[in-house]
Amino acid sequence: MFFGINMWSIYCLSCRDEAVEYMKHCEVLIRKLLKVLLKKLNVEELDKAREDTLMGAMILAFNYYPACPEPEVVSGVAPHSDISSITVLLQDDDIGGLYVRGSDGDSWIYVPPVEGALVINIGDVLQIMSNERYKSIEHRVVANKRKTRISIPIFVNPAPDAVIGPLSEVLENGDKPKYKELLYSDYFKYFFGKPHDGKKTVEFAMI
Repeated sequence: MFFGINMWSIYCLSCRDEAVEYMKHCEVLIRKLLKVLLKKLNVEELDKAREDTLMGAMILAFNYYPACPEPEVVSGVAPHSDISSITVLLQDDDIGGLYVRGSDGDSWIYVPPVEGALVINIGDVLQIMSNERYKSIEHRVVANKRKTRISIPIFVNPAPDAVIGPLSEVLENGDKPKYKELLYSDYFKYFFGKPHDGKKTVEFAMI
C-alpha cells in the first residue's frame, strides 16, 4: 500500500493515526468494489497480479479549498477525469462543490455531500482495462463563496511499473482493443505534465 511520498513527514501527528486507520478500512472496501466491477467484465478472481495492477499504489490526499469571495472567477479544480482505477472520495458533510459532466457532454450535475456516504468515481485505468465498458467520470470542483471546503480522496492507482491495457476477458468475444498496452508510470507522467483538459488524457492510450 502506498500512501504518498514521505507520508510520515507530510501528515501532522494530530491526524496521522486516523489517516492510516481510515486507509486500512477503505482498502477492504476497495477490494470488494473492484471484485464486483471485474465480475461484470467476466473476471472471476482478483488475483495478486491483477490486484497489483489495479490497486498497487493507493494515495490518500487532503484537498483544501479556501473560501473565495468571487468563486466564479477561479477554478477549484479544472475539469478532468482521474487516472486511477477508481477514486474513493470523502466530502465535507455540509459544503458542496463537486460537479460531474452530464451525459449530454455540455451540462454539469451537482453531487451534494451526504453525511456518512462516500463518492466512488471510475477512473481512466478502468476505462482502458474494460475497453470502454466502464467510462471514467469527468468532474470539476467549484470554490465556495463563504466556507472553506475540505475533501479526502483515495486514488486507487496501479503500481508504477504495472502495464495497463484491455483485459483479455473483455476481448475474448472478438471485440477489438481500443487502447494499447502501456506502462502506468508513462500515463501518470503524461497526465501531470500538462494542465487539466477534460478527458483528453485518455487519448494518450488509444490505438
